[in-house]
Amino acid sequence: MQACTALAFNLRRKTEFLVALADYSVKCFDTETQELVSWMRGHDSSVSSISVHGSGRYAITTSTDTAQLWDLDTFQRKRKLNVRQSVGIQQVFFLPLSNTILSCFKDNSVFAWEFDTLHCKYQLPTAVEGSALHYKVFAVTRDGRIFVAGGKSNHLHLWCLESKQLVRIIQMPTEVRAVRHLEFLPDSFDGGSNQVLGVLSQDNIMRFISIETYKILFVIGSHEEGISTAAISPNGRYIASVMENGSLNLYSVQALTQEVNKPPPPLFKVVEDWPKCKSEANKLTRRVTSGRSEQPWKSKGSKIQTRLLKVQMNAPLENKENELPGGLNKKRLQALLKGYGEYPAKYRMFVWRSLLQLPENHLAFSSLIDKGTHSAFVNIQNEYPLKSRKLLRVLQRTLSALAHWSAIFGETPYIPLLAFPFVKLFQNNQLICFEVVATVVVNFCQHWFEYFPNPPVNILSMMENILAHHDKELLQHLIKYSVTSQVYAWPLLETLFSEVLTREEWLKVFDNIFSNHPSYFLMIVVAYIICSRAPLLLCNQSQDFEYFFHHRNNLDINTVIKRAYHLMETTPPDIHPQRVLDDFMPLTKGQYPVFNKYPKFIVDYQTQERERIRQDEIEYLRERQLVHELEAKAQEQKAEDEAFYRKQELLREAEEQRRKMVLEEEEKLAERRRRLAAVRRELKVKELQFLDASRRRFLKYQQDRRQTELKRLDDDIARKASMREQETAATVQDIEVRQMELESQRQLFEQRLIKDQEAITQEMREEMDERQRKADLEDHIVQRWIETDREERQKAQMVAEENLAKAEQKCIDHEWRLQALYKLRSDDEDREKRYEEIAKLLHDNRVKEAELLKAMREAEEKKWEEVTWRKAQLEEEQKAAAAADKHRKQFLEDEMNDALELAEKLQREDGYFERLRDLKSRRAERGVEFQQVPKSANICLNDLSASQSSSHTSLAGRQELARQEWELMAEVRQLRQKLTARAQTRRPPAHISPTRWTT
Repeated sequence: MQACTALAFNLRRKTEFLVALADYSVKCFDTETQELVSWMRGHDSSVSSISVHGSGRYAITTSTDTAQLWDLDTFQRKRKLNVRQSVGIQQVFFLPLSNTILSCFKDNSVFAWEFDTLHCKYQLPTAVEGSALHYKVFAVTRDGRIFVAGGKSNHLHLWCLESKQLVRIIQMPTEVRAVRHLEFLPDSFDGGSNQVLGVLSQDNIMRFISIETYKILFVIGSHEEGISTAAISPNGRYIASVMENGSLNLYSVQALTQEVNKPPPPLFKVVEDWPKCKSEANKLTRRVTSGRSEQPWKSKGSKIQTRLLKVQMNAPLENKENELPGGLNKKRLQALLKGYGEYPAKYRMFVWRSLLQLPENHLAFSSLIDKGTHSAFVNIQNEYPLKSRKLLRVLQRTLSALAHWSAIFGETPYIPLLAFPFVKLFQNNQLICFEVVATVVVNFCQHWFEYFPNPPVNILSMMENILAHHDKELLQHLIKYSVTSQVYAWPLLETLFSEVLTREEWLKVFDNIFSNHPSYFLMIVVAYIICSRAPLLLCNQSQDFEYFFHHRNNLDINTVIKRAYHLMETTPPDIHPQRVLDDFMPLTKGQYPVFNKYPKFIVDYQTQERERIRQDEIEYLRERQLVHELEAKAQEQKAEDEAFYRKQELLREAEEQRRKMVLEEEEKLAERRRRLAAVRRELKVKELQFLDASRRRFLKYQQDRRQTELKRLDDDIARKASMREQETAATVQDIEVRQMELESQRQLFEQRLIKDQEAITQEMREEMDERQRKADLEDHIVQRWIETDREERQKAQMVAEENLAKAEQKCIDHEWRLQALYKLRSDDEDREKRYEEIAKLLHDNRVKEAELLKAMREAEEKKWEEVTWRKAQLEEEQKAAAAADKHRKQFLEDEMNDALELAEKLQREDGYFERLRDLKSRRAERGVEFQQVPKSANICLNDLSASQSSSHTSLAGRQELARQEWELMAEVRQLRQKLTARAQTRRPPAHISPTRWTT
């Protein structure tokens, strides 16, 4: 269970109520189903108060830091009021009978807000200097005109919300130091301007004071039995208080005071001369005096007796016909009315509500209002242009509710005239206004609608009979000038005298009409005509009669009222309206009665006709709207077309400018391409020249290097030959000197020969490898050149294909231009011819390239054949060299043996030197033979001549092949240059179309 911090009733659905709980939430419960309807959250602190709008549809919950506006139909928050923490909110609530929200803050500021727009309407000015107090509690009268604020002081500030001024400062007795609660005591006869204020102070005593006389009327509670909180019933009859000891006391206001039961105050009052005060605060301040203060009402015992109220079902009801709601008696009211001629102004509305016995069916009225505006009164402002929009809105809602209640009221043309006086009188309470009009129609307009759409002929005939009985001369005068009852009686009936009477006169008349039988209404019309006989007898024009009954006249209304009473008493029963008209019947509670006393088929027909006319009007308006829309669309389309053509013109101009720019750019681009092509040609020529020069330089370097190698080899051979001669001479000398060292010398010589042969062989291998690398490099360069040429050819082909594709795209994009189509086709045909020629030239070029490739392949095959032949020859030579080596070794051994033997012989003979010379010549011949036969692993010095001759042969073949290749490439290059020159001379520069699609 949670603590309750605030309660609120009087919602739109009477079975529901709001409860604010300690967890800062607000819940809505239904008393019939005893279930939770909704749970509203949004506050960050406890809710101190809940205020419900008069319609029951909205509620304001207030906490110290914020106030929130809730829609009780959807239980959704609509608005939220936030303030600074230093200020704080005391209370926010709705003013009665208005759409104004009043917010009171802790800094004593009070603001009024418009409920519909939530705009600030006004702010109450600050209090008079020296009288400021901290506002804590507030109260407002039922009419929303007087606002009272109190706080930590014995002063009460009394504000007038109409003038927005502080009108009084009420000083409570000295026992009161702070005010805890303020509440006005409702009175059935004060019209909402409550005059009694209940003040609960810090001493737990509640004092009820009069804000007019500033006297204490009565007091409840005491120091022994203090009051914790109190509440007053809406009708002001009872006061419920929660005591400090937890008990609940119920007080009867009628038993506590006699102020309510006293008759109205006399019309004559004595003006008292109050002493003038010096300061403004003293002028406003009024001290509450005890006067005829009554002690708290108690029973004979010392304590208040607790009683259980029971309804006495069998109590006798005396004079039931004259008893009215609110404790009034019809006979007494009629006596009061005959004595004073009218009811007191501030009690009149209450008396009327009691006389008419209004049921106040909120749910039934809400259901009628929820149906919206009736189709018959949608454009009522055109027929009745009122300045006050609020009054017009209330009139429209009341008439719509009447039309939804009964269809006849939507077809009756005079129903706005009949209802307007009551709408103006009860514009702040639409429910009362509707029920008053409905009661008037049901009771005082009996048999009016039987001859619809014509005026009530039966009622008018009845009135004419009464007039003929009481004033036959006047009736004859009216008949003489063809003035019927529809001229002199019906205008008064359908407007309810609102056109011919002032406000005060009209209120007097209806005080008497509501207090008597419905036939009195007809009598007062006849009385008005009879009292106006003098001016009517002077009229002789129909326009004068019509004017008379539609404008105000100088008549004493009291005389008219008395004459009506006289007619009620003196009219014979056979022509008295009371014989035809029923007695007064109030509206039923819960639901309104069915009203069908009219020719239904005529009303239905008129309703159908009105609906048909309305539909025709709607169709006409729709067609007119369509025509306007079509005209607007036509104008819009025209404007769009003009804008489109202007845009197209601008686009065309921009396209022309861009076309010129594109032409200039393409010319510049073509010029740059020509320059780039020339630069490329120059670079290519320079590159070829550089390659040719580098190749020549490389060939020259290779030849020089070979010649240097050959020269070096010749020098080595010569040096080695001289060394061999010297060695031979030394050997001969050594043989002659030292025969024993011959063998060692021979071995040393052979070792040197072997080392020289290895060195020469290594050099030859390096030379052969270097030549092979050079040849491979040349082949690679040639291959790269061929590939580069092929890539250039492919690029040229791609460029040609791109140009062809662009030309075809241009042909497609410019098909719609008939004038340029033929020219483009001719250009395409010429271009195709040129492309065919180029293709033919490229084909010839490919044929020649194929021939060149074939020649190169044949040369390669020849080279491979030569390599194979050389390899076979090398193998044969290696075999022959191996056999020769073996033979040479055997030969050297034999010769050495012969030489040794010969040397021994020459020692004895004289011909030693001649034989030695022969030996040298023979060895030289054998050396030549040794050079011609190569070895397999070790090459002799004398083998260089054969390898040199073969290298010379291979080099010559390569040079011849390179020369043929160079000549063939030069022919191909010349052929390409010729083809390019021929194509440029035959093909004119490309023509660019003036129109171009861009992406």
